[in-house]
Amino acid sequence: MTTAKNTAILEGVRIIDLTSVVFGPLATQMLGDLGADVIKVEGPEGDLLRQVQPSRNTLMGAAFLGANRNKRSVVLDLKTQTGRDQLHNLLTNADVMISSIRPAALARLSLDPETLRRENPDLITVSATGFGQDGPYAAKPAFDDIVQSVSGLASLATLRDPDAPPEYAPTILADKLGGVTAAYAIMAALLHRERTGEAQHVEVPMFETLASFLMVEHMDGATFEETPQDFGYARMLVPHRRPVPTADGYMTILPYTNVQWARFFKAVGRDDMLDHIWVTDMDARSRNIGAVYDMVAQIALTRPTEDWLDLMEKADIPAMPVRNLADLPSDPHLAATDFFQKIEHPTEGEIWTTRPPIRFSATPARNDHRPAPKLGEHSDEILGPGEE
Repeated sequence: MTTAKNTAILEGVRIIDLTSVVFGPLATQMLGDLGADVIKVEGPEGDLLRQVQPSRNTLMGAAFLGANRNKRSVVLDLKTQTGRDQLHNLLTNADVMISSIRPAALARLSLDPETLRRENPDLITVSATGFGQDGPYAAKPAFDDIVQSVSGLASLATLRDPDAPPEYAPTILADKLGGVTAAYAIMAALLHRERTGEAQHVEVPMFETLASFLMVEHMDGATFEETPQDFGYARMLVPHRRPVPTADGYMTILPYTNVQWARFFKAVGRDDMLDHIWVTDMDARSRNIGAVYDMVAQIALTRPTEDWLDLMEKADIPAMPVRNLADLPSDPHLAATDFFQKIEHPTEGEIWTTRPPIRFSATPARNDHRPAPKLGEHSDEILGPGEE
């Protein structure tokens, strides 16, 4: 796995991807951006995400394009012995296999970690599951909304307002967080193998991943209780923790430290607040954070957004306007960093995409090494003519 300067970090690593939709494919796309050779194994019907609209061509939906660049696609029918044999052949020269197929089904296909490691002792196997396999939910099916519900994420709205119904985050948070977690887990397993020669099995369950993510701050008082009960980080849950209306729009103004709060009240002419305990004592401020944020909301109404941005920049206080998604391509920072890029796809024509957000000075990540593939586009290349 040693890389030369200006080559991709994961060049020479081969990953066999038996995942679909977003969880697993996002993980392997991230690894493909870093130079891994990702072979996407699809059944004859293709990844379900291919069908999600909008699209220009059949089985090439926009969401699929967003999670499957830098991969090669091969069609294998794992219901047939030929398909299973072809997959086993691919795995003999692979470094990683990641699958979202339920473990019991993998075992029936002789694709369980123990069997595969007998065939290839260096193979790292990864299960992208809904739930950890040592608990009572192990066999349950899981999608993003399911995990948002059972993890507690959907109920956070009710902690802010007991009369509010539970609601999903308006993004596939469980899937995408699972993908990011799987990507770093795979890289850690590769590093361990590099150091010790030992391959291993890795399990990345969405439920535990999202629950762990939420508990970073929301464990809160339950951290210290004999029987955890007092969950919920107050600053995240008070009703006034939201973008504030200005005289002509919405923005976020976020003093955080004692010094920043003092600068804020000084900048808005509220010198009477400079010695207030809410400014000078973080604990007191935390206990009254709803009232403090309400003050900011009332003050924000007195000026237009641009005036606030100028004033907060001079006071060195974090502040930004609220952007719509459609505003992002013209955001000056994203424009300057070339975040949105138009690339030529061989079948879909010109498409907009984003660049990998991380930057390496010596081993660049790429979004254009391989465009998202057509179904089975590389079957001949990988299997040989006429074998798919």
